[in-house]
Amino acid sequence: MAKTNSSTDQLITFILKGIEEVKGNDVNILDLRDIENTVCDYFIICNGTSNTQVNAIVNSIQKIVSREIKDKPWHIEGTDNAEWVLMDYVNVVVHVFQKHVREYYDIEGLWGDAKVTAISN
Repeated sequence: MAKTNSSTDQLITFILKGIEEVKGNDVNILDLRDIENTVCDYFIICNGTSNTQVNAIVNSIQKIVSREIKDKPWHIEGTDNAEWVLMDYVNVVVHVFQKHVREYYDIEGLWGDAKVTAISN
């Protein structure tokens, strides 16, 4: 990862911890800072195996981030059907997918210019 401010680094660390605690799969961090006109600095993308697991990942991220750094998402959408939940922490946007929906939308492919860091579980 290139230089970031430490609060963004902390946020990313605790988001990853939230994903890990409920065994989210195929975690990628996309660094968007060198791409013009992006809405945020990073995407964190992962997937769960069911809507239950997707919601568990979202809840785990919220709980850990809130507990550790007293931050909460500016906006969350998609929890109703939990096929694709977007959590907007302003500098960092988290996408939690069910696997088939992730493959369909191919966010990594759309943002092909981003630097991708794969996180092994």
